[in-house]
Amino acid sequence: MDSPVPRTSAIAPAPEKPPARTGSKAVASSDANAAAAEATPTRRPRGRPRKTAEELDDGNRRRKLMDGAAKLFRTQGFAATSTRDIAAAAGMHSGSPFYHFESKSALLYAVMSEGMTMAAQSQQQALDALPAVATPREQLHTLIRHHFEILLGPRSSFIPVMLYEWRSLTPAQRKGIARIKDSYEATWMPVLEALAKQGVLQAEPGVARLFIFGALNWAVQWFSPKKGKSLDALTDEALALFIRS
Repeated sequence: MDSPVPRTSAIAPAPEKPPARTGSKAVASSDANAAAAEATPTRRPRGRPRKTAEELDDGNRRRKLMDGAAKLFRTQGFAATSTRDIAAAAGMHSGSPFYHFESKSALLYAVMSEGMTMAAQSQQQALDALPAVATPREQLHTLIRHHFEILLGPRSSFIPVMLYEWRSLTPAQRKGIARIKDSYEATWMPVLEALAKQGVLQAEPGVARLFIFGALNWAVQWFSPKKGKSLDALTDEALALFIRS
């Protein structure tokens, strides 16, 4: 009798189990979180970033240069003032002005433009501080008093510089200064027009504005606090010249 032929099992052997992937879900989750973090833009804190100590110091040095230059331009004249003079007045090395301004002409322009810009801002603040029921006369009194402050106050050099060194500017620079100056003076016109309607202004509003600024600006030539006149007293007397009681 033939030996029986062994029968092959119809059931295939079970495949070997792949090795377990330890922590695969955690790795996938970590990768997904990293990808999401890269895709999500970082939120910046609201508001302007705080200036560093170095930036603040640069701003202070720039202001010192401008204040020193304004005084020198006023006393010596633009042409006679060297960048070495300006640096010495600010307590800096001779080349330091060129770190903040590309030329002496650019510094002159900055003295005038930033001075006029600050004057326009403080003028508006002075008017805003008045009560809503302030009369045109009170408004003009405030405008004149403020103008004397920027003409004769602690940081008053930029207006005389603007008056006497106008020709030292380039044509483009003159246009820039004229825009700020015209905006500053335009604030006076509604007040002068209101006084004209009341019949108390001594001249037509446009002409009165020219006379008023001509008279006030000339005060830089003769006013001296040592002579006993306060800016308040000076304001009262100037107001009496321009409007009737």
